[in-house]
Amino acid sequence: MKINVEFDITPEEFRRAMGLPDVQVMHEEIINTIIEKMKNAEDGYDAFTLLKPFLNTSMQTMEGFQKSFLESMFNLSGQQQTK
Repeated sequence: MKINVEFDITPEEFRRAMGLPDVQVMHEEIINTIIEKMKNAEDGYDAFTLLKPFLNTSMQTMEGFQKSFLESMFNLSGQQQTK
């Protein structure tokens, strides 16, 4: 038996129905604080420093993807030559 239920509600209505807290005001305050500190060029609040953890991870991920891709290409070319 398969039962499908569809709700036509907004994300805000879903959040309330699930009893999740409203963090939009806190999120806006944090973002505004970061923007102000970046505008004032305070230590540790330049764009590169804030994004560095994400850039490092994505660069490692990209390097891993490239390495896997190259290894698979070499493996495929080696298999084609032996046939």
